[in-house]
Amino acid sequence: MPKSRSILRSLGPGFLLAGAAIGVSHLVQATRAGADYGFLLIWILLLACITKYPFLEFGPRYAASTGEHLIQGYRRLGKLPYALFIFITVGSMFIIQAAVTIVTAGLAEQLFGIALGTLSWSLIISAICIALLLIGRYPALDKSMKFIVSLLGLATLIAVVLAFGDGRLDRSLSIASPDIWNTASIAFIIAFMGWMPIPLDAAVWHSIWTREKSVSTGKISIREAFADFNVGYLAAAIIGLLFFLMGALIMFGSNTEFSGNGVEFSGQLVALYGATLGPWSETLVAIAALIAMFSTTLAVTDAFPRVLSEVYMIEKPEATISEKWNSYRLAIFIIPAVALVILSYFSMTFTVLIDFATALSFLSAPLLAWFNYKLVTSNVMRKEDQPGKQYRIFSLCCLVVLVLFNFVYIYTLLNERSFL
Repeated sequence: MPKSRSILRSLGPGFLLAGAAIGVSHLVQATRAGADYGFLLIWILLLACITKYPFLEFGPRYAASTGEHLIQGYRRLGKLPYALFIFITVGSMFIIQAAVTIVTAGLAEQLFGIALGTLSWSLIISAICIALLLIGRYPALDKSMKFIVSLLGLATLIAVVLAFGDGRLDRSLSIASPDIWNTASIAFIIAFMGWMPIPLDAAVWHSIWTREKSVSTGKISIREAFADFNVGYLAAAIIGLLFFLMGALIMFGSNTEFSGNGVEFSGQLVALYGATLGPWSETLVAIAALIAMFSTTLAVTDAFPRVLSEVYMIEKPEATISEKWNSYRLAIFIIPAVALVILSYFSMTFTVLIDFATALSFLSAPLLAWFNYKLVTSNVMRKEDQPGKQYRIFSLCCLVVLVLFNFVYIYTLLNERSFL
């Protein structure tokens, strides 16, 4: 019983990971995968969750064993891994912040029916996240995400259970599957896998959150960190599957041409639910969608400033804890502010920026996976905390899959003709 209470007390970073994961990848990409291809791509969702599992799990494992986060670990590996991670972070953080904020803002405007404009709603969403994080710090983030992820899971599950009625499963299975062997479909599959359930650099966020949790509750053991990670990762994977099923059951075969814009797609999603399940369902789906995106925005608003503050401490080892938190407070205002500027002046080229961030995260995934593997099998980790032989073999097999999909992604970008 004491061990059970200890594990329950250590839960938190996993929910933050789930909250960060459940966003555009789930609401838009997973739903669209089901909507456009039916059940055909369910194996891609499962493959993505399986192959990323070990390298994301290595983040909290490393933090629990060493008391360090992965950024410090990358610095131990050398200047190149450390510099590469900083490049990936800086190259994508403003765009990712802008992307999750604008989708959240669009959903809030739709749900509450107050036409302030997407930019004004983006400012409100950002202000709420910043206030929550600065007033409550990590404990507030911890408690908020447990509630948000639990509520989201329940709302989405109810929607999916209702969608299974009226013969929708039989209808979806009876529709002929579309052709996936063409450039557009292959590109979508790669993007879907790249962001499902979350990019690999989130392992760094999780390692930081794990260390923060240990500060507030005492040292977290490997067993506790592993249990916490599994709860959060399983929640992200299951909710991703639920959104996929929503698309396959409700939207597949509807002959609706879905928008490539996240906000417009979300509106189409809610409207189509209303048309198929009844007007009462629109509110349920809108709430689930808004919760999904707000959880992502809240987690991302916290994650990037934490990363920058930790980099600051590595670069300035003589800095005090007070200076570290000052850098966090500065970053928590600057990053959303730059994101709002991007939304204001670069909306016409926003998809190009998103494509750049997506490509950067996807192409860097095998490198970050290798760095994480090197760290948890190095002498920095206690022998008993390192992954066993079979888990190492499994991890290397997953790495091979990520590398192969990278080659497929690059080939798809370079090849304009249809496959087969």
